[in-house]
Amino acid sequence: MKTYQLEAVSGNARAATIETEHGEIKTPIFMPVGTRASVKSLWQEDLEELNAQIILGNTYHLYLRPGHELIEKMGGLHKWMTWKKPILTDSGGFQVFSLSDLNKVSEEGVKFQSHIDGSYHMLSPEKSMEIQKALGSDIVMIFDECPKLPATKERLRESMELTLRWAKRCKDYELKPHQSLFSIIQGGLHEDLRQECMERLMELDFPGYALGGLSVGEKNEEMVSFLNSFTPKMPENKPRYLMGVGKPLDILNGIRAGIDMFDCVLPTRNARNGQFLTTHGPLNIKKQRFIADSLPPDIECDCKVCRRYSRSYIRHLYNVGEYLAGQLVSFHNIYFYLKLVEKAREAIFKDKFDEYYKEFYKNYTSQRWK
Repeated sequence: MKTYQLEAVSGNARAATIETEHGEIKTPIFMPVGTRASVKSLWQEDLEELNAQIILGNTYHLYLRPGHELIEKMGGLHKWMTWKKPILTDSGGFQVFSLSDLNKVSEEGVKFQSHIDGSYHMLSPEKSMEIQKALGSDIVMIFDECPKLPATKERLRESMELTLRWAKRCKDYELKPHQSLFSIIQGGLHEDLRQECMERLMELDFPGYALGGLSVGEKNEEMVSFLNSFTPKMPENKPRYLMGVGKPLDILNGIRAGIDMFDCVLPTRNARNGQFLTTHGPLNIKKQRFIADSLPPDIECDCKVCRRYSRSYIRHLYNVGEYLAGQLVSFHNIYFYLKLVEKAREAIFKDKFDEYYKEFYKNYTSQRWK
């Protein structure tokens, strides 16, 4: 990351430009998730057409298959997957804790068992940095511990302290010149722990700060309340990233609190189950009532899917198991997310974000498709 330029505010909502070696990122921004070097169901040409500005890769999955050495040999993740714009890679920590039933945490790192073949591996802060350096992503995430929830405050403090020690080791690892290392603030819903964690990370002077460990079981209103209270305290002149969140209204609430960057698998995961995310809320295209419906999936959307295809036709594709069904809904859902943040950015520049928020919220919760 070369620079972060804050350009406009509307309440706590922010619009900025992040400059990287592989191009600019206009925030607030949603980042499609390409776990295994592919955003599910979509071509890179689709992502370019959608004007996705940055995508994610997953350290854990790419380490296990095909291996970071191979990707580096092939010229790095950008060249290998023919993606010219920015890439963010996560550290693998979340997957180690969520996908491996057998893992052992120590000061060194995490010994875990592969969900693919049962083989054992050690992922340490240094190993995570080695993998992400080989991948060549623009934004690298520190290796942090993700404790299972619910957890006591004492357990969360222990986890926070370990994450801070690991953060220092990540910071001491030399990455490629174009790579920027973002830290992750932990501490559950305990604002005092989060504050302490953030202040100690700020002493290490990271170029960006992320919030991890949210949307993992707590009530939605608890997360929103925490974001509204804590986010404005985060460094004003650095990117703010909310990891793994989430639903359209979660993103809108995050922007309202002052978050810049978001990612989530939801738009493509839900697409594979036949759920369109629309102006008036989720629409399950597989429902019987759409069998002879000639309307587009979202009557207020101008994406190429909604301009051309009917609910009836897409429902048929799901019923007969055609792969095109998931492709069409994935394209629309990513378009929907990118339009959400694009319009939020426009509203921030006009200092009318609150009006945009209220209109979007009213429409999305109208339950028109229930």
